Amino acid sequence: MDITPLITRMRAQFGDVERRLAAPDAFSDRQSYEKLTRDHQRLSAFLALYDSFQAKLRDLTDHRQLLTVETDPEFLDLIRAEIPPLEEEIRRLEARVMAQVLPPDANDSRNTILEIRPAAGGDEAALFAGDLLRMYTRFAERQGWKIELLSQTGTDLGGLKEVGVSLQGPDAYRLLKLESGVHRVQRIPSTESSGRIHTSTVTVAVLPEAREVDFQIDPTDLEIDVYRSSGAGGQHVNTTDSAVRITHKPTGLMVASQQERSQFRNREIAMRLLRSRLLEAKQREEQARYDANRKAQVGSGERSERIRTFNFPQNRVTDHRFGISWYNLPAILEGGLQDLLDDLHAAANRTRLEAEIAEAETAG
Repeated sequence: MDITPLITRMRAQFGDVERRLAAPDAFSDRQSYEKLTRDHQRLSAFLALYDSFQAKLRDLTDHRQLLTVETDPEFLDLIRAEIPPLEEEIRRLEARVMAQVLPPDANDSRNTILEIRPAAGGDEAALFAGDLLRMYTRFAERQGWKIELLSQTGTDLGGLKEVGVSLQGPDAYRLLKLESGVHRVQRIPSTESSGRIHTSTVTVAVLPEAREVDFQIDPTDLEIDVYRSSGAGGQHVNTTDSAVRITHKPTGLMVASQQERSQFRNREIAMRLLRSRLLEAKQREEQARYDANRKAQVGSGERSERIRTFNFPQNRVTDHRFGISWYNLPAILEGGLQDLLDDLHAAANRTRLEAEIAEAETAG
């Protein structure tokens, strides 16, 4: 894949950043100055890496050229001995270049809030929601992340009506952001006596966890209600009004927490959920405006209908966005997601890279 158009664009961006940093009013806007500084550091480091990669490519070309013109046996042996380590270094540099050529997602370093809800399929969908929760939490345990249950409502059969968890640790959002969407399951339910395969769906939302500093929420924009917590089937599990529901009046977004016995703690959790949903909504609006001005759509892992199918009879998991299948369904449901996630991110990055190259060529 020829990334030359992207490199040309990045050199132009680097020159523009340097000019803006050198301007007399560069310090007038601290936030803008800090962003320019970060951009300068990232572009400078990447272009140095790319130039090193190109220099090694030239060295390899020179070595191969020498093999065609030199006649001294000792010198030829020396050249031949230098080529394999040079080729290995080039492979390593190329991998680093391809991994860093795309601009990073500003949310990648954040923790994430994972929300899972059954959609179509009744009790079977609720049971599969529980299976997905176990899959993600076991993967999180393998990563050494902190897992915090924010909200959960169960069903009488042991399934889930809804669940929200906070996953805190390195790369939590980056690794899981492509999981947002509708997950379909095809299997024979344990309650099915005729052996008929049922199809059910569950929605998964992966939100970058917002920080208080991301934006201020006006307290007058909030409508806060308290009520008694309830368990599976609707029975009350608390005798005090500890559950909290918060509605953000300007947007109509509503969040609730009843997981804790403390009203204060439930309110804190609800505010975390609200901030994260507001952040996601804000970033979606910005992305929509950005994409409207682009001729090539950059893959972003946004939610879509039926991103994945878990087919139990065929022992198959298929991601429909990239047409990739894996045939180790039980291991995946036990938290063995690493290979699946690696494949998805590689495919998503290729899609983004192709779109970025096409845009750079058009603009150039």
